[in-house]
Amino acid sequence: MNTNKNLLLQGLWILVIGLSLVFTAQAQSKFSSRILLIPLDDRPPCLQKPVELGAIADAEIVTPPRELLGKFTRFGESDKIIEWLKKQDLRRFDAAIVSLDMLAYGGLVAMREYDPTTRETAQRRIDFVREMKRKNPKLPIYASSVIMRLAPTGNLTNEAYRVKLSRWAEISSEKSNVKLQEEARKLEKEIPADALTNYKKARERDLAGNFQAIELAKQGVFDYLIVSQDDAHPTGVHVAERESLIKRVVELNLTEKVPIQPGADEVSMLLIGRFIGKSRNYAPRILPVYSSEESKQKVMPFEDRKLFETISFHIKSVGATEVSDEKDADILFYAFGSRFEKGRAKTFLDEIEKSVKAGKNVMLIDVDSSAKTEGGDLDFSEDLKNRGIFRRFQAYAAWNTAGNMIGTALPQALIFNSSKIKFPVIAEPTNYERDRIPQRKNIAAFNRVLRAQDWFLFHRWLDDYVYNTLIRAEVRKYAREKNWNQLRFNEEQSKEVEAVVYPKLQERYEQDKKVLFGGKNALNADCIFSDQVKFYLPWNRAFEAEIDFDLSCGK
Repeated sequence: MNTNKNLLLQGLWILVIGLSLVFTAQAQSKFSSRILLIPLDDRPPCLQKPVELGAIADAEIVTPPRELLGKFTRFGESDKIIEWLKKQDLRRFDAAIVSLDMLAYGGLVAMREYDPTTRETAQRRIDFVREMKRKNPKLPIYASSVIMRLAPTGNLTNEAYRVKLSRWAEISSEKSNVKLQEEARKLEKEIPADALTNYKKARERDLAGNFQAIELAKQGVFDYLIVSQDDAHPTGVHVAERESLIKRVVELNLTEKVPIQPGADEVSMLLIGRFIGKSRNYAPRILPVYSSEESKQKVMPFEDRKLFETISFHIKSVGATEVSDEKDADILFYAFGSRFEKGRAKTFLDEIEKSVKAGKNVMLIDVDSSAKTEGGDLDFSEDLKNRGIFRRFQAYAAWNTAGNMIGTALPQALIFNSSKIKFPVIAEPTNYERDRIPQRKNIAAFNRVLRAQDWFLFHRWLDDYVYNTLIRAEVRKYAREKNWNQLRFNEEQSKEVEAVVYPKLQERYEQDKKVLFGGKNALNADCIFSDQVKFYLPWNRAFEAEIDFDLSCGK
């Protein structure tokens, strides 16, 4: 009797284990692919957006626990991230996207400080990627390595000399200009000696890391490496560093494998887009369409290249091809940079609307050339909203630097179009087709893609335009009245600002989701949005916001 009871219990236990394995397998197979991501830091462009971008490809983006990524001036915990990586089964991933600046220094802000990471420590951490490749030689590893920007990160310690140090970095290399050299020597006397030493040592260490990354690419550890220039200027100490890196890339015959281009925050998204395109054998032909020749030729704020050069760099690095004739283009890339040219907003939108209604794949960026980088143009954006074409865009971006916008919108457009090809769904399936498992899988995957695409589009609108154009101006005014530093709120101030922003954002969320997403999207799908939007200042400053909301889509 006891024996039968034991056998029964054993049978039930085996059944439970079997069912749990089935459910686990189903949970694991929810997404079509998995990508390991070591982000640059925990800000939305580096963490939230890449995760949601991956979802447009029906790919699960797996990252280290957020607490290991740091927060602003609390640097990421590089050694703990490496320990986390050692515990991952790399065979379960289709690719790895690695920010070497998080791995080596603890993130973008950390790379601007020499303490506490010495050159030797940084190089040891970067070299860990060899171990990843050794564990799974077939794993494609795409990496990014940033060239340090000119300005140090603003904090309470360097407030008195930060602008002077930035100016010194901009002019000190102009050896042929006597006036600028005199100004540089004067600035050196006004900047604390230890601060200048720290700055120089950080640049030397980071440049060594850039070179190390290039060598790893040569050795085949990286399948692709983007060396990107953080916020800069056409002149400065970074120019010689960049040129030395370009020279090394040419010497090693790596120009197709290691681009050196503007940007920082957006690079992980470019790499995700490149991997998805390559894995699906999808390399779209893209035609840039500029609102004016002047904007096309203009060097945009915080960058050292002309707008058309930055766009060309990004098109190539995402794995697409630039074309010059509309009849050859898979995607039309509209770049609006004429917000100060009267009447051009309307005529440019007329052109865009015509292309959308003709069934073309259209993406749009709205670039501010005035150095404010505070969101989309008011008149242009409101006109766009009322035309009823926004939801049919492949991608949209209107905040931060031109490089950030381009690097956010391009991979979105590439990934979404590739997903339309990969997950075709029959609108009116026959009974036979309904019974086919692959068809059901396609429907589930495609609904996830639709949800992610609509989320990303609306998120860009809420963040880039609603918050950064409309609401953030009120935040700055509120902070001035309180005599607060909007670049460095304390926890209590940040919570108070969030409480002020939330009802304003919620009101626009409710209004704009009806106007922009009230009907079916470009693929005839209905999506249901949650009633509430979420808002958070992740770095306790007004500059970037973490906005979230829920929605579900079905064919």
